[in-house]
Amino acid sequence: MAANHLKDPDATLDWVFDWSQWLGASESITSSTMTVSAGITKASEAFSASTATVWLSGGTVGQVYSVSNKITTNQGRTDERSITIRVTQR
Repeated sequence: MAANHLKDPDATLDWVFDWSQWLGASESITSSTMTVSAGITKASEAFSASTATVWLSGGTVGQVYSVSNKITTNQGRTDERSITIRVTQR
């Protein structure tokens, strides 16, 4: 699996899912759920009207992890997006 983001195993970093281009004019995020692969730690998560953020720590060098964000909006729409993160010594 190819990774589109890199992370050091000792780093705790945030990744932001920006939904602003997808949301309608008066639409906002009302719930957000982050799901991460086993082996990497979800330290925390939060969301605003148009973005969702996850803080990740740990992981094993050379491994690729998937992170998915599923949202629901005030107009009842739901969507999910995923990224991959490769843990590497940096």
